[in-house]
Amino acid sequence: MGETPRVALVTGAAQGIGAEVARVLAAEFTVAALDTNAEGLLALVSELRGRGQKAAAWPVSVGDAAAVETVVERVERELGPIHTLVNVAGVLRMSPVVSMTDEDWATTFGVNTNGVFHVSRAVARRMVTRRAGAIVTVSSNASGTPRMQMGAYAASKAASTMFTKCLGLELAEYGIRCNVVSPGSTDTAMQRLLWKDEHGADAVIAGASESYRVGIPLRRIATPRDIADAVQFLVSDRARHITLHDLRVDGGATLGC
Repeated sequence: MGETPRVALVTGAAQGIGAEVARVLAAEFTVAALDTNAEGLLALVSELRGRGQKAAAWPVSVGDAAAVETVVERVERELGPIHTLVNVAGVLRMSPVVSMTDEDWATTFGVNTNGVFHVSRAVARRMVTRRAGAIVTVSSNASGTPRMQMGAYAASKAASTMFTKCLGLELAEYGIRCNVVSPGSTDTAMQRLLWKDEHGADAVIAGASESYRVGIPLRRIATPRDIADAVQFLVSDRARHITLHDLRVDGGATLGC
């Protein structure tokens, strides 16, 4: 009989950081790629399979607890036991708090916080019985630093960061590690929506006193690969004694705070 494949489940895998995490992990895992963007998922899976790597697409909203439970059960039945979970799915709704709608607030928390809870709970239940596994939540440096017009986003990321640490504390006795990767500005479609023109990256690097942003000391925007490499390290055996940790990958933008 062949060796049981190690499965990595990645949410938000259709684009940006999630897609890059899937690409990096596909070198050593069978990837279960989750996202609401079915077309993007199929393109990613086709790409990975074209390289001879194993991957499958699972269109689902992480905000739907019942749907998540069903998908996780199917992944384990059809692909194998989930060894690694990476929570990447996220949304950003920019708005001053005084004009923020209930829908913007609910949608942001529905994906960024509830989604992390739904997927982590479903996967962790199964990891516990095997007494093995690694979970990484991709949060944001905004989880610890106030940002203008990002009240819902920053609050939702702060919640998912602390949730992941609490989860890690509860799962440590089973040998399951839970960590956080907190990117700063990263060159993704979400980031580019915030840019006013083709000089958007330069503006982010320089910072802006009117919005209380100090800029990026390393003088560059992160790439999705920068974030994926950090995730890859934390789920690997090289990080076997690291848990409850928040790894900031922002070029120094939050001054290490």
